[in-house]
Amino acid sequence: MTKVDRRQAFLLGHDAEFWAGLLLRAKGYRILARRYLRAGGEIDLIAQRFGTLAFVEVKARPSLEEALAAVSEAKLARMARPARAFLASRLVQPKVIRCDAILVAPGRWPRHIEAVGDLPLD
Repeated sequence: MTKVDRRQAFLLGHDAEFWAGLLLRAKGYRILARRYLRAGGEIDLIAQRFGTLAFVEVKARPSLEEALAAVSEAKLARMARPARAFLASRLVQPKVIRCDAILVAPGRWPRHIEAVGDLPLD
């Protein structure tokens, strides 16, 4: 991947996270963190609505199907350490903890998938 390709992918990711944040806010979520970097991993968005805390992976690809395929079990496993760090920093634990995905593709509305997979927190 060239330097230009990396920059374009970086900007596409930022745009996708922006649209994902708008979608979540429209659905009544409060964004608690963006690009949360801890414990050697990253979580794109952390959002809360009522008693539910969602660790959100945002994927931008040419199609929604390709974006969904990019949300792998390995990616979810890499999100577990920063998720545990975030939970350890909170005094009150949420009732429900889930791992969501927001899929972004050109010319399509972003798609929010709740509980896209298991987040190994133990």
